[in-house]
Amino acid sequence: MTIGILGSGALGSNVARALANQGLAAIIANRSGPESLATLVKELGPTITAGTLQQAAQADIVVVAVPWVAIESLLGSLPDWHNRIVIDGTNPVLFLDPDSADAKDPTNPLAAYGIKAIDLGGKSSSAVVQDLVPGARVVKAFNHLDVTVLSEPEVAGGKRTLFYAGDDAAAKAEVRSLLETCGYFAVDLGSLDSGGRLMELPFGALATHNLIKI
Repeated sequence: MTIGILGSGALGSNVARALANQGLAAIIANRSGPESLATLVKELGPTITAGTLQQAAQADIVVVAVPWVAIESLLGSLPDWHNRIVIDGTNPVLFLDPDSADAKDPTNPLAAYGIKAIDLGGKSSSAVVQDLVPGARVVKAFNHLDVTVLSEPEVAGGKRTLFYAGDDAAAKAEVRSLLETCGYFAVDLGSLDSGGRLMELPFGALATHNLIKI
């Protein structure tokens, strides 16, 4: 099984750390190219390598770890998915410049947290992602926790809970196995639409819940 990570920001780099900590191999990529990732891959060790977006997208399991505003242009530029697994780690939020007018908007209840919800017209974020990756089997995961804790799946004598959801049983089984190998306590929330909404930031009932299985 090969793993690709699209995005090298806070989410992508911490997913890579979680994999590297267990000796799992992955290709990480961003729009700036492999050379821009030299420092990161040196830190992560020999199992994580830098590649192009196209190379990372050819893996058996591909983690989408980019800001919401970038997903359409990114995923639209990639080749056919041919039944491979896409882990959707995105959330429909806009990260605000602290000096912008949006960051001081009194009508935005999330402005104090530096984010703004993006209106998807009633669709879940994973439904949007599914439309952008025709032929892929989409599983939602890695999106409900503060990204800074993803590299520490075992804590306080227990395992950090990581939710996942999807419509393809075989794809979910592979993702569950990957999460458990990383050291998380994986919890299946059901279908992509209903389970994905539960863990989706900013309004999902289980979003930001950092639970530990003792």
